[in-house]
Amino acid sequence: MHRFEVESVRRRLEEGNGGYEIVHASPGLEVGVYVLVAPEPDRQQPHEDDEVYVGLEGHGVLDVGGESVAIGPGEAIFVEAGVEHRFTAYESLSVLVVFTRPA
Repeated sequence: MHRFEVESVRRRLEEGNGGYEIVHASPGLEVGVYVLVAPEPDRQQPHEDDEVYVGLEGHGVLDVGGESVAIGPGEAIFVEAGVEHRFTAYESLSVLVVFTRPA
């Protein structure tokens, strides 16, 4: 078992104008908190692993492979490995990110 903080990490990142912080890493899994604060753009590139974004706070849009999907608190979006994606249309957006990592 491993307990980790999400809300305190989210608040700290938001106060510091955003960023990404890993809150758990183990064989096969990485969990992080990603905070975006406008006007900073989302600069992420496609990942080698499948991932799930879970909305924590704020609202935005995730552009995934030519489709746009709104995300807000309590909503989740799956993104397949290798697919181009980035967040847009946010003022402040916080998401929990879950990556699968082949063991």
